[in-house]
Amino acid sequence: MPEKLFDLLDKMVIEPDDVNLTFIFNACAQLNNGRAMKIGNKFLHEKLNQIQNNNIILNSATHMLMKFGDIRRAEHIFEMIKKKGIFSYSSMMKGYVENNMPENALDLFERMSLSPNDIIYIIIFNACSKLANERAITIGKKFESITKAGKVGSIQNAEQIFQSISNPDVIANTTMINAYGLNGTGLEAVQLYRQIPHNLVNDVSHVCVLNTCSHSGLLDHARSVFNEIIVKTEKITALCRFFLFDEAQNVLDDFEKFNSSSLSIYMVMLSGARNNRNSVLSQRLYNQMKSLFSNKKDDFIAASILLCNTYSSLGQFEQAAHIRSTRIKEFGKNVKVGLTWTEANGELVVMFNIGRTLST
Repeated sequence: MPEKLFDLLDKMVIEPDDVNLTFIFNACAQLNNGRAMKIGNKFLHEKLNQIQNNNIILNSATHMLMKFGDIRRAEHIFEMIKKKGIFSYSSMMKGYVENNMPENALDLFERMSLSPNDIIYIIIFNACSKLANERAITIGKKFESITKAGKVGSIQNAEQIFQSISNPDVIANTTMINAYGLNGTGLEAVQLYRQIPHNLVNDVSHVCVLNTCSHSGLLDHARSVFNEIIVKTEKITALCRFFLFDEAQNVLDDFEKFNSSSLSIYMVMLSGARNNRNSVLSQRLYNQMKSLFSNKKDDFIAASILLCNTYSSLGQFEQAAHIRSTRIKEFGKNVKVGLTWTEANGELVVMFNIGRTLST
């Protein structure tokens, strides 16, 4: 699909705006060939002064340059980012690991003042697995990173560290579950999940064990976990991860019998439909949202972006362009761009959005 985007870019008679630049840099990173490098470097050179205060675009540029293997320029752009967030650091760290510079990733990790999230841990685990040295082990122990131990040595090493903790907290339990998942031992992950006291189980625990079930093909166990999750939004999120949209709709129908319609639930389902490249379902959900939440301007912009991305992923660029044109007519061009990262099939995936809501 990036090649088609570049073909359309050649035909454009107007300068790309900030949203377009973000997509262009992301497409260049994804394609990562001679044509992509030429286009990406051209726009970065021409627009650098214009985007130097736009952290979102600078993040995308950093990701692109790391994909190109241009470490020096990526580091320069990274330093330009005035307010570095989690995805700023994750982009650089992942780039270091991919360019066989795991020590640099650990250096940046140790300088980071923010609390690491699951994505940062995944990247650092990969860096540690490449090194498997004393420093990697020290970092793992410092952050109680059971999963890291599983990557550096074996699942037995991770279990030994876990068992040495007298009262495992939420982090210790969920990271051990994640370690089982990374090592393909899904049944052990489910067993541990069921042993955790209820007061130490949270949203991350649910998602972690469900991801492990997904990777291990344990659909029956996943269904059993679904039935134990009280919060409907968590069930719907998990079902959408498995692309079980009919069941997600049934849960939503039950929820709406006794509760008001929830915009966040619809955004979760729309995001899942986008990931599944299901344009029919995406369009239906978007139409429902327009009917139910007509006063939520910012959130409609976000939903419109998801719908547009769905059509673009299928090569239906005319339909995507129509949606974007309609959005500009209804809401104008001055919207706030958002960006976040997620993990899918072992890879970091960038997600773009507009407005206050970031869909996961």
